[in-house]
Amino acid sequence: MLSTDPYEWLEKSLKTIHRANWYRQVVTIDSTPGPVVQLAGKSALNFASNDYLGLAGDSRLIQAAVNATSKWGTGSTGSRLLSGHRQLHRDLERAIASLKQTADAIVFSSGYLANLGAIAAVVGQRDLILSDQYNHSSLKNGAILSGARVLDYAHCNLEDLKAKLHQHRLFYRRCLIVTDSVFSMDGDLCPLPELLDLAEEFSCMLLIDEAHATGVLGATGAGCVEHFGCQGRELIQVGTLSKALASLGGYVAGSAQMIDFLRNRAPSWIYTTALTPADTAAAFEAIGICQREPQRRTQLWQNVTYLKQLISQQLPHLKLLPSESSILCIKLENAALVYWVGEKLKAAGIFAPAIRPPTVSTSRIRISLMATHEPIHLHQLVDALHHILPSL
Repeated sequence: MLSTDPYEWLEKSLKTIHRANWYRQVVTIDSTPGPVVQLAGKSALNFASNDYLGLAGDSRLIQAAVNATSKWGTGSTGSRLLSGHRQLHRDLERAIASLKQTADAIVFSSGYLANLGAIAAVVGQRDLILSDQYNHSSLKNGAILSGARVLDYAHCNLEDLKAKLHQHRLFYRRCLIVTDSVFSMDGDLCPLPELLDLAEEFSCMLLIDEAHATGVLGATGAGCVEHFGCQGRELIQVGTLSKALASLGGYVAGSAQMIDFLRNRAPSWIYTTALTPADTAAAFEAIGICQREPQRRTQLWQNVTYLKQLISQQLPHLKLLPSESSILCIKLENAALVYWVGEKLKAAGIFAPAIRPPTVSTSRIRISLMATHEPIHLHQLVDALHHILPSL
């Protein structure tokens, strides 16, 4: 017999989430972004932010957003193809293309929408997607939305990917290999040169998500493509404006033909209100600073190296996941334990989030470093870990 209340399942589902220690709730930050924030009324060292270059509270970005709002208003009022387009959007796209060393770029209202739109536009029901098993949710959902057949390959495993290409590629019209460049919950990098070689060998397109690499990796902050010296090789680069570039939005960078095609076929660009003038102007300013002030990247990488040294010296038994980025993760046994450690760190004035299933398969404390962290901040983090972890 059917239930009289079609929503009664919600209570049972929430109880299940609680029992599994998967329950999540927001944490209120009461200050501008930075290495130290006001967290629920208390001062805390911030190791939870993706603001890798420390620009989200920069006065130049704030002023750029204020000026754009004064000139163009608070909202774009429509999609780019209707009433939403401003010259500022095109200026930003050209700046992104220059940074990424591509022919052109297109800006979306979020990185998630950029992945959904790009993947759904370039492949369909007659096609194949091969996706790294650790890919971000936006890549996975874009693959589903496309209607293509989706096969996961083992994380960064070139042999598994090649075997699947041998087995399946010939049976499909197009094939798209999809991967993060920096994996956001692990910190490791995809093997980009080898992926490009396989894409060429099997006549595949390659899409990489540079969300956590843009502004951080490469001599000019162009990302993993520059880091690995793969400029000029054909691929689709997706990224966000909301991490190192300290604003909001996403982009796709690539060939002029690809970008022109996406303007005509990407549903999450065509049918979505354009990025606000404030966000657009802030991102444009951030790209300029990223290119003019390489010392920010230098300082970020010095912080990464120093924290790894401190942990190696003072917490030699701590299990850090392999990382080649500014994301360091401490692997712990289960969701209950990682939640407990996260709360203990918070009580000690350290904001480093507990990441649990289903976001990841194994629980961990995720530490994000910023260029604006000072050595004393890193010492305080290690001291807090030193006091908390022995009690386990």
